[in-house]
Parts: sequence; C-alpha cells; structure tokens
Amino acid sequence: MKLKFGSLAALALFASAAHAQSSVTLYGVIDSGLLYQSTSAASFAPTAKNQGHAWQLKDGGIYSSIWGLRGTEDIGGGYKINFKLQGSFTSTNGKPGLSETPGATALFNQYATVGGSGWFGTIDAGRQIVPMIYGMADTDVRGAQYFGSILTAWLGINQAAGWPGTSTNAPIGALYESNAIVYNSPKFYGASLALEYAPGGVAGHFQGGTRESAVLKYSNYGLNLAAVYYNGHDTNPFVGAGTTPAVPPTGLNNNRFVYFGGQYTISGFSVSASYGLGKNPANSNAADFEMISGGLGYQFNPVFRLTSGYYYLKDRNHSQNHSSEIAVGAEYNLSKATKTYAQVGYVDNKGTMNQTIIYGAPVAPGMSTTAAMIGIRHAF
Repeated sequence: MKLKFGSLAALALFASAAHAQSSVTLYGVIDSGLLYQSTSAASFAPTAKNQGHAWQLKDGGIYSSIWGLRGTEDIGGGYKINFKLQGSFTSTNGKPGLSETPGATALFNQYATVGGSGWFGTIDAGRQIVPMIYGMADTDVRGAQYFGSILTAWLGINQAAGWPGTSTNAPIGALYESNAIVYNSPKFYGASLALEYAPGGVAGHFQGGTRESAVLKYSNYGLNLAAVYYNGHDTNPFVGAGTTPAVPPTGLNNNRFVYFGGQYTISGFSVSASYGLGKNPANSNAADFEMISGGLGYQFNPVFRLTSGYYYLKDRNHSQNHSSEIAVGAEYNLSKATKTYAQVGYVDNKGTMNQTIIYGAPVAPGMSTTAAMIGIRHAF
C-alpha cells in the first residue's frame, strides 16, 4: 500500500511539474480604419470596370485583424514542443479569413502548426505563413504592410497572373501554405536559414502540388539582407473567377519566385531596395513579371515614425503592361498595445495591370488611383 501511495504521489508531483512547465496564451489584434479610393472595382478580373470613388470602413490598414492561441511545453534538455493556431478575421463584419478553396473561409487560416525547438532551431508542421514573406518584410521600409508595400506589389504580380483574390492560393509565390514543414535555423553571426517543403499528397503524382522554398537572411549592425527562392508545382489549382473546378494536378513546375532585398538603418533613418522575378517556368509566355522597390523612413522618437515606398511592376512579355506605386505612412504609438496611423498612396497602372494600393480593395486595370486611410490598431 505504501508503495502504491508513494507511486501515486510521485506521479501527481510529476504531473504538476510538467503542467508548470507548459503555457498557453490567447492573443490577437484588431485593425480598422476609414479608407477612401478615387477609383474602385468589384473584383480583380482583368476586365473589371471602374466603379468610381469609394468610402468604406476597411479592415487591415497595417496588417489583418487576427486572433489565436499559442503554447509551449518544456520537455527538458533544452527542448520544447510548440503549437500555434491563428486566424484572420474582418473587423468590420466579424467574418473569418479566406481559405485555399475559392469563396470559403477557415477559422485558423494563417497558422495551425505543431512542432519542436531546441539547439538546432525550430521545426513546425501544418498550415503557416511561409518564410518568404518574412524575408520580404525585413527588407522593406514599409514592412510588407497591407497598404502600399512590397506585399501589395507582390500581390500585384499575382493579380496580373490571373489570381482572382477569392482564395489564398496565389499563382506566384505564396503567403500561406498548407501541409508545410518549415525549418528555421538559429542565427550564426547574424545569418539564418529557413527551409520549407510541402508534400502535395496527390495520388499518382509525386510532385503534384508540392512546394519548396529557401530563405537566407542576414541581420546585424543595422543591416538586413534576404535572398528568397520559391518553387511550386500545381500550387494554384483553381482558375477563373473562383467557380471554375480545380485543374487536375500534373506536377508541372508552374510557380517560381526569386527575390533579393536589403535594408539599412542608422540613427533613425532607414533605406531599402529589392528586386524580384515571378514566373511560370512551364509556360513563361503566360506569366513572367519583374518587381523593383525602394523605400525611405525615419523614426523621429520611440512612438512616431514616417515610412515611404516605391514599387514598380513590369510584364516582361508585354511592355505596355507596367505599374508604378508610391505610398507614405505615419504611425504613432498611443501605448504599447495601441497605435494610430495615417497613410496615402498613388498607383499608376498601364495596360492590363491592376496593382492595388491596399490589400483587398481592387482597382480596375489600367486605372490611376489615389487612396488614403486613417485607422487604429490594438493588440491584446
């Protein structure tokens, strides 16, 4: 009996200790503002018509509104088991964010991962934001924000390549990946490496739907550098306006994006520049785009900063299709959790280009557009 009681007491003590070494956090952000656009369109279609100026309450002036759960368990020896569940939502109506299926939403559309970490770095498996976008954000003064940044420029390439905006499966590169395995190395003298592989899970096609990417970053002495290589096979099976059935997987290499960028910050001043190429290697006549960016910013004090960026897109198959965008933004931190912002942008689209100023607010192809937004972002 004493042995049994002692064993139960030890088990209870161990369980209590294990519980004490685990943590779960609920977190989120709400970002909402008032947006004005001098032109607008009902969709990202290449034949979309200009519907005139628009006023709207808009979610995500800086980044999307999100909520999530993250947790970690210390299993000893310097090793941890981690999980993350995170989804975006539209603060103006409460709807969850888009999934990979056109027109459908998902509760955790950004992260649904489990993995481990230790001296080797981290490994996470599941749906997640891919390493590519972090490399781009670190080398853009505008930080890959939802209003006039390297993110909206990259989305402009995808729109020009036929992305209808009704799902998260873009034709060139990727912001989110399902079924992905991502490794992030520790920093070594400022350098780090991120590797991604996502098996397609398509019966009879080993390469069907697979994706692989590598991101090499350097961050030290105020300098950020990033080199990105992304390659995919049948990663956007949905074509048309979102109602067309998925294209049968073939395993073709139809999704490639490469990017080189840098940002340097000194005495509050920041300058950035980048160059990217996005194409369909299986049919370069269908999609072959060039992206160039530059940015300037200044941190006046710990709570106030100004940023600006210029983003140029070019269709290398059709010289008449090109687009130039400029954006300027000011941010003021009211507290550690709350900031206000004001932003203005202008885009000059030529030919069939329809680069947007803010994510989720389409403009008609070939139209010059001005946009302005004021908003508030609160984290909890």
